[in-house]
Amino acid sequence: MNTGRVLAARPQLWAFLCGCVAVSAGVALHLPMFWMGRNNGFRLADMPMDAAMGWGMALIVGGIAVAGYGLLPRAAAPGPRPSVRVLTPQDQPLSWAHGRLMGVLTVALVIDVMKPASLGFVLPGMASEYGISKLTVAWLPFAALCGTVVGSVLWGWLADLYGRRAAILLSAVMFVGTAICGAMPSLWWNVGMCFLMGAAAGGMLPVTYALLAETIPSKQRGWALVLVGGLGAVGGYLAASAAAGWLEPLFSWRILWFLNLPTGLQLIFLNAFIPESPKFLLDHGRAEEARTLLRRFGSVVETAPALDAASLSNAPTPRSPRQGVAARTWALSVAAIAWGLINFGLLLWMPVHLVESGYSMAVSSALLSASALIAIPTVFVAALLYGRWSSKAALLVAIAVTALGLAWLVALELHAPPRPSPVWPVALLIIGSNGIIAMLLPYAAESYPAHIRARATGWVAACTKGGGLIAQLLSLMGWVPVFFVAAILVFAPLLLAFVLIWRHCVETRGRDLHQLEIADALVPAPRPTCTP
Repeated sequence: MNTGRVLAARPQLWAFLCGCVAVSAGVALHLPMFWMGRNNGFRLADMPMDAAMGWGMALIVGGIAVAGYGLLPRAAAPGPRPSVRVLTPQDQPLSWAHGRLMGVLTVALVIDVMKPASLGFVLPGMASEYGISKLTVAWLPFAALCGTVVGSVLWGWLADLYGRRAAILLSAVMFVGTAICGAMPSLWWNVGMCFLMGAAAGGMLPVTYALLAETIPSKQRGWALVLVGGLGAVGGYLAASAAAGWLEPLFSWRILWFLNLPTGLQLIFLNAFIPESPKFLLDHGRAEEARTLLRRFGSVVETAPALDAASLSNAPTPRSPRQGVAARTWALSVAAIAWGLINFGLLLWMPVHLVESGYSMAVSSALLSASALIAIPTVFVAALLYGRWSSKAALLVAIAVTALGLAWLVALELHAPPRPSPVWPVALLIIGSNGIIAMLLPYAAESYPAHIRARATGWVAACTKGGGLIAQLLSLMGWVPVFFVAAILVFAPLLLAFVLIWRHCVETRGRDLHQLEIADALVPAPRPTCTP
């Protein structure tokens, strides 16, 4: 591994490595506290925190700061730079370099999704150990969702200003630090750490999609983005459930937090195989690195010709570039919020509602298992439609299927007893919502110019969790509406999202992303200026 390509300069490389060692040592200082509880089922509630844990926390905070300094990019070379563009042959087949990048990023997303997915397996043991109600323990997933909202926005901004890899590495370092949640004797320490874990996890998806969008050939880009994101999400839930089934009976729920240490370090190691965005390298005067990287992926760097009337007329420009991007953002944001309301609200409330409506517990339980079984084939179908048919139309179809399932459920609520089986409308709702989330963030990554791609995708990712925050806050406050009213309220933003995407969003399948930059013609974001 060429360390010069990983970090900006040798002093910063050493700063990053020292920060990683400090954070890992800080976590290690919490392990004795955890092991002290081995004779009573690893129950640490209300035990006093010793001095080693205090020093460990200080090392973690200081280590994250030092590692963050080590990830700062070099200052851009002084003087004017020529306008350049990255050209990726549209018909180029995927190479070994592309396949390896897709595989590495899939594993990275599995690790990333595994963190919040573990919450469902942590909550029962935590509630039992701390002796708290289900309502109180619900603050844990609420804090995690708050963290993912903040992380999606913050990490998207960091990725655009300081680099895609820097954002991934900083996220991994924070993963390692939040492993100490496994030794916390207080519930509210767990809640705070859960927020930080969510912040670290929330930024991985938008950064990954932005990096893939800038590397994969145009004709292969759509299905590759959907497949990597979908398999990463499904794999994360499977990994979390496997770890819970294997380790939790032996070491209690706390071991699921300590897994952040090895998996976070694994994520740092995987970055040796993840390239930096070529666009970011060019913007920071590192043209030779960009050319070497792009040759590996079959792309080239050319001096961009002046934009003439012909090139602009060939680009699908909106009537007003800035208004076009704003309308696109509104459309995707509304779709993301609607999905969050469905996934974190309706689908979670549905089993209880069905039992209250007279359906058997077997039917209710079957719905939960169906969501996991349907998710895997939906990923492959979504990738096929998105990459081979139409990115925009595939997303609209997923929204339409979701709306159809929702309308069908509303119709069942109006049906006089005995009501027909809800299996088919619920199946449509699950298939549609899985399709939306499989395609929404890849579509966002393709729909924005490079200098705002990560932060725009991060904003859309934050909106998916924002819908979940609304649903979870209603649950915490005891204000959950009856299912009929909730379904109608969710149907409105879903319908609005369909109309906005149909009117304001663009087709991205097989499209050269450089043409989108010409079309939007935005003023680039200010470049960071920093010196090691």
